[in-house]
Amino acid sequence: MEVLKLILKNALRHKLRTSLTVLGLVVATLAFGLLQTVVGAWYAGADAASNTRLVTRNAISLVFPLPLSYENSIRGIEGVTGVAYANWFGGIYQEPKNFFPQLAISGRSYLDLYPEFVLDEDQRAAFLRDRKGCVVGSKLAAQYGFKLGDVIPIKGTIFPGQWEFVVRGIYDGRQETTDTSQFFFHWDYLNETLLKTSKRRGNQVGLYVVRIDNPDNAAAISGAIDRQFKNSLAETLTETEKAFQLGFVSMSEAIVVAIRVVSFVVIVIIMAVMANTMAMSARERLAEYATLKALGFGPGFLALLIFGESLLIALVGAAIGIVLLFPVAHAFSAKMGTLFPVFEIAPQTLLLQALAALTVGIVAAIAPTLRSMRVNIVDGLRSIG
Repeated sequence: MEVLKLILKNALRHKLRTSLTVLGLVVATLAFGLLQTVVGAWYAGADAASNTRLVTRNAISLVFPLPLSYENSIRGIEGVTGVAYANWFGGIYQEPKNFFPQLAISGRSYLDLYPEFVLDEDQRAAFLRDRKGCVVGSKLAAQYGFKLGDVIPIKGTIFPGQWEFVVRGIYDGRQETTDTSQFFFHWDYLNETLLKTSKRRGNQVGLYVVRIDNPDNAAAISGAIDRQFKNSLAETLTETEKAFQLGFVSMSEAIVVAIRVVSFVVIVIIMAVMANTMAMSARERLAEYATLKALGFGPGFLALLIFGESLLIALVGAAIGIVLLFPVAHAFSAKMGTLFPVFEIAPQTLLLQALAALTVGIVAAIAPTLRSMRVNIVDGLRSIG
């Protein structure tokens, strides 16, 4: 207990310097945690992907469509228990900055493949009845104030024209990691319009979502689907939903790597600041350490004092940074809107923050500890700090 009191008094001896060091640790720990959460949000879609769903797209690129006639062929492959299809719409709501995922889906079959989308039965029925109906995620509805019955005008980009949709349902996520920022409407509505305005683009889909009976057979079923359409005018590439999502992440991999690097650079910088603080403290106390040695206290006791002070400062700064991460992450998520559909602080992030602070405290104390242990009693007593 007396040692703890001595460590605390040493830490508070220079209150301004200690306060500024703690502040730096708070900022560094907070920045580290926020950047790690951003990286986690980048991979949220892949992490939440189902291992019983496959995605089939055009082998050349996602921008090239597939014929609607492929549905029955895929459904007939052994191991397939459900098939749905969708088109990326890519329209503009009010202004270009209002980006959110918009998908024309195959109605009932698509919703059946995504049980993680929790939709009231009455709302589901209303959506299936209304050709112009749409279903929006709860996060998207909260951001733009969408309510049941609202008419949402969207300007088409991939599919030109002014489109109007009626909100018939607002879905929630079964888990916190479920994406609730999406906008779904009927593929039939899109297709009927295209058959009138651009018949060549009709009866085509962007991708198929395939449910399988056993995740262990994913590779075999994927191969069977792709062989079915080999040498056709629209060959396919089938992969797991997770691999499909990771394909999008890989397009911005350089950004993700840069964010990771920056998060660790922040820790290295604060480690240098912390080491300098502890070095200054040790240099000022050489005479005290020499006195303790003369009184019979060994090097281990001196190491305990220095490491204890360093760890105390580091852990206090980390604790404040970890506590502040929650409101800051919430505010950041609200500001980003649907750019990060899932923005949750992972337990691993909190653990990394604590480990980073612990590492900073230990590393910063090594040099001053070695110096104090090696100080000669006579030279130390002559020291004036």
